[in-house]
Amino acid sequence: MVKIHNKFANHLKRHHQFITAEDAIKAVEMGVSGIVVSNHGARQLDYSPATISVLEEVVKAVSGAVPVLIDGGIRRGTDVFKALALGAKAVLVGRPILYGLSAKGEKGVKSVLKMLQSELELTTALCGTTSINKITRKHVQTEGDRLRSLL
Repeated sequence: MVKIHNKFANHLKRHHQFITAEDAIKAVEMGVSGIVVSNHGARQLDYSPATISVLEEVVKAVSGAVPVLIDGGIRRGTDVFKALALGAKAVLVGRPILYGLSAKGEKGVKSVLKMLQSELELTTALCGTTSINKITRKHVQTEGDRLRSLL
């Protein structure tokens, strides 16, 4: 079962947002308590990478020294699943929550969270695992994986 809570909320002020492995390594060396992979809203730029496409690189770069969270592009439970499989400890969800709030207030927010949870649970089951704690890298294929398989 997915739990919705603010386990990381008290630490976010000490976290830093980055989109490159090099910046994440520097941040760890400076003593941050966590990394948020974010493109700071640069999704409007056609040359800015999506956060999900650099997440695994950042996770590998910090080698477990700090938790890595992802911000941006999380719209469905399948997005949550992909982020967890690529090494995120948690995801930050903004836009879907705001849409739910705008449409139906608190009830809309609860509906969005329930939808995300249901989709994540379904995706987890369809991928043959029994818990989000058992999601691993082998459960997803990235564009990079597909390109490497063609070589």
